[in-house]
Amino acid sequence: MSFWIWLLIGIAAFFLVLAPLVIIPAGIYVILLVRTRKSKWRRKCSLPKDKEITRMFHIGMDWAEKYAEKKREVDVYSGKYHLFGEYFDFGFDKASIIIAGRTESLLYSYYFAEPYRAAGYNVLVIDNRSHGKSDGRLNSLGYNEHRDILRWAQMLHDDFGNSLVFMHGICIGASNALFALTADDCPDYLQGMAAEGMFTCFYESLYYHIKEAKQPVYPALPEVRGYIKLFTGYDIKNDGPIFRIPKLKKPILMLQSKEDKYSLPERAKDLYERCNAPKRLVYFEKGAHSHIKINASEKYDKKIIDFLHEICENNNMTDKIVGE
Repeated sequence: MSFWIWLLIGIAAFFLVLAPLVIIPAGIYVILLVRTRKSKWRRKCSLPKDKEITRMFHIGMDWAEKYAEKKREVDVYSGKYHLFGEYFDFGFDKASIIIAGRTESLLYSYYFAEPYRAAGYNVLVIDNRSHGKSDGRLNSLGYNEHRDILRWAQMLHDDFGNSLVFMHGICIGASNALFALTADDCPDYLQGMAAEGMFTCFYESLYYHIKEAKQPVYPALPEVRGYIKLFTGYDIKNDGPIFRIPKLKKPILMLQSKEDKYSLPERAKDLYERCNAPKRLVYFEKGAHSHIKINASEKYDKKIIDFLHEICENNNMTDKIVGE
């Protein structure tokens, strides 16, 4: 057999081995967590073919238009990153930060703002690092981005006179908020958080993402973990909400769908049980991951408003699981 045939066989064999070990995991990592171009994760409806997301997007846009006169463009620097947001000033002395999940810009966050306005909170929606107009390329799932949240909260407190700041995080946004609340330098004025579909650790969530995409879970899962660790410093298997929540001291409202395929409903109870702070876990019968509110809007908003009133006014919040 000629040299060239052997060479071709060798190259083919190399790529057959290389693909599952390197190329596929690298592709998964880049697709999920790297902003490879400015148009990726820009300000737009992320999934226009998804009927529920499209409805959420348009309802949110209508909300923003209704209160357009209350809105001002804002920006901060967090380290080397220039970050952008919009602040809706309703004249209250408290504010909420809506923290969207992966792939979503601040436009998505409009949809979650109304219960906070109704409860007497000004509203800040933000382009997370590497999303929308904000700087950045790499998503570290809250590990690094929580510093951005602390900077936004400082702006709300120092520049706009809000005495308290509450956070609402969806999926990775919930992880981001929890990292901020459990940081050693978390300020007293950060009041607490609501978390929709918070995963225990991203390693578990990634497992279900890879499986759904019909890609080989192994060795892809540990390889993607390695890429995240290499480029961001974050170990998604040995760190995350399940490891951070025992440190939490501020109140947390956990909103969990029984239909969530990425942040499993039974694992929400594990988070709840490891939490030593004032806490409430509310289960919803319907709703895919990050789609709870569109399936139970009235209940969703009421649970948030009631929770805020309890921790702000009555100071008699009781720990409990609702709708188990």
